[in-house]
Amino acid sequence: MSWSSSSSGTGNVFEVGKYVTLLVQVQAESCCSSSATSNPPPKPLLIATPSVEGDFPLLLFLHGYILSNSFYSQLILHIASHGFIVIAPQLYNTAGPDSSEEIKAAASTTSWLSAGLQKVLPADVRPCLTKLGLAGHSRGGKAAFALALGYATTSLKFSALMGIDPVDGMAKGKQTPPPVLTYVPRSFDLDMPVLVIGSGLGEVRKNPLFPACAPKGVNHEDFFKECCAPASYFVVKDYGHVDMLDDDTKGITGKATYCLCKNGKAREPMRRFVGGVMVAFMKAYLEGDYSDLTAIREGQASAPVELQTVEFLV
Repeated sequence: MSWSSSSSGTGNVFEVGKYVTLLVQVQAESCCSSSATSNPPPKPLLIATPSVEGDFPLLLFLHGYILSNSFYSQLILHIASHGFIVIAPQLYNTAGPDSSEEIKAAASTTSWLSAGLQKVLPADVRPCLTKLGLAGHSRGGKAAFALALGYATTSLKFSALMGIDPVDGMAKGKQTPPPVLTYVPRSFDLDMPVLVIGSGLGEVRKNPLFPACAPKGVNHEDFFKECCAPASYFVVKDYGHVDMLDDDTKGITGKATYCLCKNGKAREPMRRFVGGVMVAFMKAYLEGDYSDLTAIREGQASAPVELQTVEFLV
């Protein structure tokens, strides 16, 4: 287990919050090596957490297709700085089209939280297991919806669901297994509020050799159409499918994120918006404070991006 720290400032939900934060890396259980953690998680974890005493709601965050959880470090630290503990498992390193195993891995990680999470957090940082959100980006968004819909069972109950540019395959009729979209309006049987964030450039090809990263017919628009109230929907103009990742994503996969998807001019504005609206949504539905979400809805909050769609089902 390793630790790194980040300082924080103050401001609205689109700015860094008031809490000083830590990044905690936790190794997974292994049949071949001993672990310093007495009850290791089923998958390696990257945890962003406040570093001061308190009781904090939780967010399980699922990474996108073949991406590293470390690519979301700046995003999850932003969320943690507003008083949330974010648990980001590395569900796999390589994967085929079927996402069934990663859905099961997300479920087993969720069930581990009750017995194992407190032991890897700083002293006096207490996770509030009854205030648990679920989020995922890209294919991780599909996995998050699948988990919320009961494709795998957990010992804990989620109270809010967030899809960050979720994708259910290559195109309508070419969904990857297990399919999540039914193409029946308002058909998702979810006993929780839902936030869907889409990228305006996600369905635009970077070049003719590669498909769009969030193809029309299996993207955010289709997911929102199947959500029931309460649901919030934002589409960010002029930003792409991976523009909420860290500014510098390393390795072959990290460099590929700049080449395969249509991108905006910079990642920082999109990342601040995604982090901020997730914070506002969780403050509303996990803590009962709707002020920030209402301000964003009514255009009273100064968002760092231009929105092409804002829609609420109430």
